[in-house]
Amino acid sequence: MSFDIVLVGVGGQGVLTIGELLFHAAFDADMPASLTPTKGMAQRGGFVKVELRLGREGAGPRIGERAADLVVGMERSEAIKGIPYAKQDGTFVLFDHVWEPTGVMLGTDAYPALDDVTDAIREATSNVVILNPADVPCVDGRAVPANVYVLGAILGQSALGERLDPEIVERILSDRWPKAADSNCVAFRAGLASGELALGEFLRTSPDGELRGGEQ
Repeated sequence: MSFDIVLVGVGGQGVLTIGELLFHAAFDADMPASLTPTKGMAQRGGFVKVELRLGREGAGPRIGERAADLVVGMERSEAIKGIPYAKQDGTFVLFDHVWEPTGVMLGTDAYPALDDVTDAIREATSNVVILNPADVPCVDGRAVPANVYVLGAILGQSALGERLDPEIVERILSDRWPKAADSNCVAFRAGLASGELALGEFLRTSPDGELRGGEQ
């Protein structure tokens, strides 16, 4: 079954790395795949977009508007550029990292509020996942790679995990960076489990904080 993914963010966040790892996982699973990166002018801090098409034989590299089964925004303001690609019944994952552009730092431009961005996303798609950068775990006092955490989260919180086996992705991750295998494994598994944690929290508490799900 086909599955189209758009990833957006800024240079230096490892957006392309997420796409490459998923592409290689599809290859190992004998699944047709195409990977098309688009980079902005700046190597670090410029806009980056990756279009990944899975399970399509002979399909063009580009994904049309309202056609992505999964959109991943790695930075709050840049995530807005991914909204036009989101399907109504798809999933949008926002990693709420803030990377203020020069205009914002100089006080000439405004930076979007999280509520405004999530409201815009929810107008486009019904399934929205917000990842808090503060939830990225640490190993030996240092934060693990955020992009690897997001990689695990998108496999755990979208239908992508039904198309690609997370064990294949984790093996490819370990093979590519053997010296960082331990921290990458922590990051990946924490992201993968984030969906279970979010569901557990939803079942335990209502918006006003009352216990739910049969707990006493």
